[in-house]
Amino acid sequence: MLRAVFLISLLLVSHSVLPQDERVSPGRSAISLHTPWENLLQEYVQDDGRVNYKGLLKDQQRLKSYLEALALKPPQEDWTPGARMAYYVNLYNAGTVALILENYPVKSIRDIDRPWAKKRVQVGTEWLSLGDIEHKILRKMGDARIHFAINCASISCPKLPEYAFTEAEIEAQLERAAREFINDTNRNTIYADRAEVSRIFKWFRSDFKADDTSLIEYLNHYLEKPIPDGTPIGFLPYDWSLNDSDL
Repeated sequence: MLRAVFLISLLLVSHSVLPQDERVSPGRSAISLHTPWENLLQEYVQDDGRVNYKGLLKDQQRLKSYLEALALKPPQEDWTPGARMAYYVNLYNAGTVALILENYPVKSIRDIDRPWAKKRVQVGTEWLSLGDIEHKILRKMGDARIHFAINCASISCPKLPEYAFTEAEIEAQLERAAREFINDTNRNTIYADRAEVSRIFKWFRSDFKADDTSLIEYLNHYLEKPIPDGTPIGFLPYDWSLNDSDL
């Protein structure tokens, strides 16, 4: 009897010292992959989407560690589309912030040599550019809402959110990002007789499958105050200034 109690106790102790990742459920493990990124976002991103790059520069190693963790856990064939999308949206955003920090101080991402063309981000054994992630991976997933989720470190871009995208929340998060961006009067201006919208809708018109009529339908799906059919559509200048909280 004493021997049995001893063995049971030994098993319980052994289980309690297993590494945390071996004890969590697969769903929880997937969430925890992006937790370090979410912690950084909550600490260094303001409500208006501006980033405290100067403060984050002193905490750069945490960002590097997160990118290294992503590199070691590339998407697998059995991952859901939501898990893949969350992975690559977070990778794009984190990779962009890392690029800014590597060149900080800088007034615009466009002042950096080949910001979207140079292969800077590792996924498994492959190196990708930010352009690869956006155009060859995310856009090919066929969901135009990714354009409201990825951030190019510029004032006219969609705001960098204060949360990481996750498999479980990706649908709600994309809807939230689309609604916030389209109703943001700093990025889209709706007048009584016309609408002037972000150049994102011009550059990626094919992703929105939009001529002028269907673009209005797309906007109205999210606008708090829908616009009438036939409203003239113009496109605002794009401000590439850095989304720095110090500017």
